[in-house]
Amino acid sequence: MADKPTPMMQQYLALKREAGDALLFYRMGDFFELFFEDAKIASQVLDIALTTRGEHGGEPVPMCGVPVHSAEGYLARLIKGGCRVAIAEQTETPDEAKERAKREGKPVSKALVARDIVRLVTAGTLTEEALLEPRRANLLVAIAPVRDGIGIAACDISTGRMELEDCAPDRIDAALARLGASEIVAPEDWDEAAEGIIARPRHNFRSEDGEARLKNIHGLATLDGLGDFSRPMLAAAAGLVAYLDHAGRGKLPFLLPPVARGSDAHLAMDAATRSSLEILAAQNGGREGSLIACLDRCATGAGARQLAEDLSAPLADLGTVEARLASVQHFHADPLLRADLRAVLRQAPDIGRALGRLVAGRGSPRDLGQIRDGLAEARRVRDMLGASADLPPLLSGMIDALGGHAALVDHLARALVPSPPTERSQGGFIASGYDHALDALRETSGNARKAIAALEAKYREETDTASLKIKHNKVLGYFIEVPAKHGDKLMAQDSGFTHRQTMAGAVRFNSVGLHEEASRIAEAGAHALAAEEAHFEELVGEVFAAREAIAATAAALARIDVCAALAERAVEGNWSRPEMLDEPCLEIIGGRHPVVEQALAKTGERFVANDCTLGPDDRLWLIGGPNMGGKSTFLRQNALIILLAQAGSFVPATSARIGLADRLFSRVGASDNLARGRSTFMVEMVETAAILSQATDRSFVILDEVGRGTSTYDGMALAWAVVEAVHEQLACRCLFATHYHELSRLAETCDALSLHHVRAREWKGDLVLLHELAKGAADRSYGLSVAKLAGLPKPVIKRAKAVLDKLEKGREQTGGLAAGLGDLPLFAVTAQAEEEQCDALRDAIEALDVDALSPREALEELYRLKAEAAKSAN
Repeated sequence: MADKPTPMMQQYLALKREAGDALLFYRMGDFFELFFEDAKIASQVLDIALTTRGEHGGEPVPMCGVPVHSAEGYLARLIKGGCRVAIAEQTETPDEAKERAKREGKPVSKALVARDIVRLVTAGTLTEEALLEPRRANLLVAIAPVRDGIGIAACDISTGRMELEDCAPDRIDAALARLGASEIVAPEDWDEAAEGIIARPRHNFRSEDGEARLKNIHGLATLDGLGDFSRPMLAAAAGLVAYLDHAGRGKLPFLLPPVARGSDAHLAMDAATRSSLEILAAQNGGREGSLIACLDRCATGAGARQLAEDLSAPLADLGTVEARLASVQHFHADPLLRADLRAVLRQAPDIGRALGRLVAGRGSPRDLGQIRDGLAEARRVRDMLGASADLPPLLSGMIDALGGHAALVDHLARALVPSPPTERSQGGFIASGYDHALDALRETSGNARKAIAALEAKYREETDTASLKIKHNKVLGYFIEVPAKHGDKLMAQDSGFTHRQTMAGAVRFNSVGLHEEASRIAEAGAHALAAEEAHFEELVGEVFAAREAIAATAAALARIDVCAALAERAVEGNWSRPEMLDEPCLEIIGGRHPVVEQALAKTGERFVANDCTLGPDDRLWLIGGPNMGGKSTFLRQNALIILLAQAGSFVPATSARIGLADRLFSRVGASDNLARGRSTFMVEMVETAAILSQATDRSFVILDEVGRGTSTYDGMALAWAVVEAVHEQLACRCLFATHYHELSRLAETCDALSLHHVRAREWKGDLVLLHELAKGAADRSYGLSVAKLAGLPKPVIKRAKAVLDKLEKGREQTGGLAAGLGDLPLFAVTAQAEEEQCDALRDAIEALDVDALSPREALEELYRLKAEAAKSAN
């Protein structure tokens, strides 16, 4: 029979069952301990020692622990390692546990301190400053499939911002790629859930519950004033709030009223496009080398988070794009205002996240200080903007949001010390002069300490012991200590000292006078701490009452920071304001790739600018030329210029006239997706299929080397068909780079297609890449010259040239790969012909009166239809 677990282990196992798949941080004194499998996982992720403690089931219990005072750092590493953590705190003191044991008639010596899980720490529910990246939002997303639609609720609980949206099932991947959530929850019965999505009970995702919870949270009788929320949106909101309630153990974080996001309000981009354009992360997963790293000149973390959101979801509405551009233009045209304002913003704390911590009950005196200082800086920003002439509507509309906090700022300024601490347990954050009673308690405590110093001097003189000292520790409190050789003198019955402890080289005593002074210190100190705690709660209550107004101020500061930062970047890079139009055009003069240009500038090299002019009669460019010549860079830079313009930024070009795009597609480069069993070619075909099925005539598409991942004939056939489909069916603006020279013949049949190439020259046997775009088809691909540049051995280059000569002679004799393709009807014509043939057979079948046919007549009719089908196929 197995040994019965100890009471402590029974308590731990019960809490572990409650924690589920989360690692359990079990509080034991000054440490959080982990046991069993949790300890093994944590020791590997944290690289800390794994030990054992006692036995369970006849086996040693694996164990590891982290100090409570430094737990945040360990939590951050566990969260980054993909773990979730349940925090089990002691909910009573050892003395309270003993008192409870007495009341229950249990042995006091075996009293076990009560513990409970107070919080679930997950990637999407972080609020601690040490666990969050200052320049990146931390989103929790809930997905709710309802009938033919999907509701999405997204929330950053560090600032309280919450958005709800509808999404078609075929666009959910693109929506999730845009959001970049740290954590996603969905119903447990959703079959489409990807790996890593947290499954929650289906009953948590009821739309009626979502509506009721939102009304209750925001104290509303109806949600009509907040927006038009669909049933899928409310179902997702229900799942989100239920998960937050579960993670907070019944305590919800700061949540602002939800905002409905329109499905067509933003430029749509799928995950493949975001990855290839390296918007928020480079191909290696890091920030360095990404668009945002090149663009970000924000003075605040909140501004950087807003910029990341703008780049993730560029606008698709002309009016809102122009409003942002006008604000950037205002700062661009006034360098003195821009410099002064950015200097003020650099001093502004992150009041959005400070507010989130305070409202969630995880705030500190330092957070109150940040609210005070941030709101004061907001008032300075307001004064600066108010004094600026001809403010554009977006900036003038923010002036009111920046003010209105004078009374709160004044109160916090009077109540708090200039630099409040991060911990409130030791006090010291309420300013002198704010509370006279608190000042008196502090004076009493301070005088008592002076009295102890005087008492020490008095006892030294009375006992004639110069080495006598009055010390303090947590166990004994204040005590008198003398070396052991002087101990007997104080041991005398009439000495007035009471023996407390004998050490190896010292003896410790107490006295009536010392006890009185110690009691005065303890009492005054406890009362002072209680007074400061009461003031803290009062101040937090005032902040809570103004939480929505403070959040609006934080949002206004972030938007102003972004506008000023984009103006700074435009001046720095000599960027221009784009002219935005509501028609499908693209006229970019002297366009550059912002990231590549910045990288070249560091080495002293110059980026070669190129023009791109697409219109209704010339909307598809077929671009040839050698590898390394700049084709892919040209494709990407034009996609990025559209993205930047619709995000509200100036663009790296001499000038730009840009028609709003509804969707942006990029099929540039691919790598094997081994985890999903897809080769490079399969990834390419999946992405190309998505473009052909989802793009519209208002989209912008860049395609690079479609068909290169298979045989030459298959690849060229696919590339040919894709170009025709883009031209005839999608009729959108498109840049198509290819090495298939044969595709140039499409210019003869596709009216809106034009030929271009990146220029290169051979000089004394070496290839010179000019990185310039020119009209006309490329004369050849320069493949062997590029291979020579790459360092292929000379014998290999020589052999390849011999093979190439042979192949080219064969091509001249046979007409090449594209022989006969000029006689093919266009894509649309062949598709129509196939449909007509199919319709002829359908009409013949529908004309049959099956009930009137004899068996022999039916058989003859079947043979006739079969022959007709065979004739159509040939």
